[in-house]
Amino acid sequence: MKLIAGFLVSMLGIFAITSCNSNSSSANNADSAAVANADAATNVGTTAGFKLGVQMWTFRMFPVADALNKVDSAGIKHIEAFWGQKLGGDMKGEFGINMSAEDKEKLKKLLQSKGIDIVAMGVISPGTKEEWIKAFDLAKEFGLKYITAEPKKEFWDLIDNLGGASGIKIAIHDHPKPNAYEHPDSVLAAIQGHPNIGACADIGHWARNGLDPVECLKKLEGHVYGGHLKDIVKFDDPKAADTVVSKGVINIPAVLAELKRQSFDGMLSIEHESNWYNNLPDVTFTREYYDAEVGKLNK
Repeated sequence: MKLIAGFLVSMLGIFAITSCNSNSSSANNADSAAVANADAATNVGTTAGFKLGVQMWTFRMFPVADALNKVDSAGIKHIEAFWGQKLGGDMKGEFGINMSAEDKEKLKKLLQSKGIDIVAMGVISPGTKEEWIKAFDLAKEFGLKYITAEPKKEFWDLIDNLGGASGIKIAIHDHPKPNAYEHPDSVLAAIQGHPNIGACADIGHWARNGLDPVECLKKLEGHVYGGHLKDIVKFDDPKAADTVVSKGVINIPAVLAELKRQSFDGMLSIEHESNWYNNLPDVTFTREYYDAEVGKLNK
């Protein structure tokens, strides 16, 4: 009996150990699967870094104080400012390097009250070293991420150095031809050897120049700091009119998908150059369309 009892106890011990190991193995497998899934999720392209803004040229018919109300009404919290827009409200000057210290402080308070920030400014093309230095000083004061510009070749080294010293990038913009930066290759030439120079991808102007925006983005991969979100009525026509995003010839979902693939984390600024005095509904529609398309990408 003692032998039988001992045998039974031994067998129960073996069974218990085997059972524990089995449970531990299952737990380890579950943990491994969870880690693998987390890693996979981490490696999938994400649109979490996308910012949607408004290029204030869209509301150029209105002073900044009124234009910010429109930005706020559209449900957008980021802007790309442009030089020369009258400030309005209780401010006297224009946005730019000649703003008074008083107007700068008033604008900062106005932006803060609405929860809106200036991410970039442009499109600029200063003609002197002094103007470029003042432009970077203004950008630093308002905490900008980049300056949208079409710089003359003679300033490439200067602005790259200013960008490195300030932590503010230069995003080269493309206008319709004839323009020095009408093709991505000309932008790449400026980027060569200048780590603080990249691109502002104006997809509408690329289409006006007869270029596929998605292919242009691919050429500039790793160098796209921001973009101008718009649509046009006709491909390969420098004078093609703007239309509401999604109603024209540009494949907007393909553009967003390519930016996602590149892990783009900059700002796309709505730039709607049409219906100037009543374009808030168009901007709001674009924001809603953008939100929907980004939502699809995240599924």
